[in-house]
Amino acid sequence: MNALVPLVVMLPLLGAASTLILGKRPRGQRVVAIATLTAVLAIGVVMVIVVDDTAPLALEVGGWQAPFGIVLIVDRLAALMLVVSALVLLAVLVFSVGQGLADGDHETPVSIYYPTYLILAAGVFTAFIAGDLFNLYVGFEILLVSSYVLITLGGTEARIRAGVTYIVVSLLSSLLFLAAIAMIYGAVGTVNIAQISVRMAEIPQDVQIILHVMLLMAFGIKAAVFPLSFWLPDSYPTAPAPVTAVFAGLLTKVGVYAIIRTETVIFPGPELNTALMIVALLTMVVGVLGAVSQADIKRILSFTLVSHIGYMILGISLGTAAGTGAAIYYIVHHIIVQATLFLAAGLIERVGGTTSITKLGGLMKAAPVIAVLYFIPALNLGGIPPFSGFIGKLALFEASAAQGTPLAYVLIAAGALVSLLTLYALVRVWNMAFWRSASEVENYESTLLRNVSEAPNAPVMRATRTAPKLMVAATAGMVVASVALTVFAGPLYAIAARAGENLEGPSFYVDIVFPGGIDD
Repeated sequence: MNALVPLVVMLPLLGAASTLILGKRPRGQRVVAIATLTAVLAIGVVMVIVVDDTAPLALEVGGWQAPFGIVLIVDRLAALMLVVSALVLLAVLVFSVGQGLADGDHETPVSIYYPTYLILAAGVFTAFIAGDLFNLYVGFEILLVSSYVLITLGGTEARIRAGVTYIVVSLLSSLLFLAAIAMIYGAVGTVNIAQISVRMAEIPQDVQIILHVMLLMAFGIKAAVFPLSFWLPDSYPTAPAPVTAVFAGLLTKVGVYAIIRTETVIFPGPELNTALMIVALLTMVVGVLGAVSQADIKRILSFTLVSHIGYMILGISLGTAAGTGAAIYYIVHHIIVQATLFLAAGLIERVGGTTSITKLGGLMKAAPVIAVLYFIPALNLGGIPPFSGFIGKLALFEASAAQGTPLAYVLIAAGALVSLLTLYALVRVWNMAFWRSASEVENYESTLLRNVSEAPNAPVMRATRTAPKLMVAATAGMVVASVALTVFAGPLYAIAARAGENLEGPSFYVDIVFPGGIDD
């Protein structure tokens, strides 16, 4: 089974090369891209079953033993992330195929879109299975380079401007990460994550804290935690709908994944747990306050994205198996639900001609299917029982209550309030865009809308278009997947809980890489 591990990276890279060769044959590109991600999804499902039933998978590339060679590792956490990422990438790809067939690929030119998209997938998968910091960095750079292309597709002024901000911030994060890797190598003489965890105890405490903070800052920018999230609300909404859905669903979660590895393997001590709890609190509150003050659906969703990253940081900051397990379940939930909402926003923009709630109305009658496709994940993200959003938040609150500190109870109260405000922001979109009639839109004044902000340089309202069946089907499939998180919450949460138990200390991870013991 170890031979399956490199395939999750090799297949997208081979698919990218094939789609590049087929640049003048869009149909062939589509077939290759969909087949590639379908194969990766199938491999991921097999690895989840194998890893959960037997043991983690580890492959020493080229037969070079760790720590001298590259080690690729798939434990329960990595396997879950591979499956949910492949699922989202596949669904969004189908959505973009439908959009391209309907519009002639004006917003997503297939000659570069499909190869770049598959390279992005390869970067995401590389980050999840990397067993050393340098290859984790390589995974980040692969996905970031491809994201630079995707975020500027179409070449409009707004996209180029947002792309410049995104690129500058990403480069800053990458430089910080690379500097941290260099300093860690200088301090402990290795970049192998398992070996670093063993040798880090020999380093003076003040040096450990400096290295710890540098890694957290680098990953915090990528994960969009407060105050390092300033770039996200202006960058994501300008991209095409499929690109925005992938970015919102996956890219920030790669940063969260890296934080989990940092906190559970390299720096498992409680030294910065309180600081992380404060960061989680501020991320939740500031993000949701931004959401309730917006009038553009994509910006509302972008701010809720930032806000809900705070829930994940909360689970990590507790430093317990229960907290980490709850955070892992919430990550899986949020990847699927957030991506689904952005796909629904793309359908709303297509049918309504805009994503401003001040200009939308009557969509319940005009597009009842889209109304349902938005409503279900909106309730889920808002934490309404019995959806997975409620289950994930409840698990996080229980883990916080078990800690019993005043700050933990403050976070529980803040988390409950943020959930209510999230629901308010999303239901307001429903009320304005779907529930009110189209005749009420003109000259409509409401106290609810007097203090909301339109998107900067908001585009002129476009002519409305029908939603292609393939785009609707892809979004519906994601809605079904989000409901499945609730239906199969028991076994899924059990796997997440076992993953959290494995990550309670570095010993489990070290044993995967060095099953015969390590000579530090």
